[in-house]
Amino acid sequence: MRNLLPVNVLRKPTDCVKRLNVARKSAMLTPVSSEHRELEKTQLPFWRTVGRSCRLRCPRCGESKLFLGWFLMRPRCPTCDLNFLQEPGFYLGSIYFNYGLTALVVTIAYFAFYFGSSVSNDALLVGLTTYCVVFPLWFFRYARSLWLGFDQYWDPD
Repeated sequence: MRNLLPVNVLRKPTDCVKRLNVARKSAMLTPVSSEHRELEKTQLPFWRTVGRSCRLRCPRCGESKLFLGWFLMRPRCPTCDLNFLQEPGFYLGSIYFNYGLTALVVTIAYFAFYFGSSVSNDALLVGLTTYCVVFPLWFFRYARSLWLGFDQYWDPD
């Protein structure tokens, strides 16, 4: 049974404000639902995380999109409230995905065309240079998504 205060005893207004502020802070820190609270505590399987990253979805819940446009990223997931923009410099690691895949494909393609076909060096240079400019722009979103997914896999909140 609750302790009831008599009607003539008034609480201080500051007590109510303090309780309201504590409630607001705890509401901002808690997940949206109990289902997402369970997701927050468990580590998802590796290939599920990679699959969500390749579909450009939230690595935790897999429901919302990471990007609003080609280069504009959402600040948070509207479903599970995962912070996508964690700290300045967080996505510098995604450059390694982008550069590494670009360099690997260009190196393999260069040697394959150089030794395997009769493509001239000038045509090969133009084609691979174009690839080096266009592919990283296209792969930018996937590199960021993979970086966020791997971070969520190895260090879930």
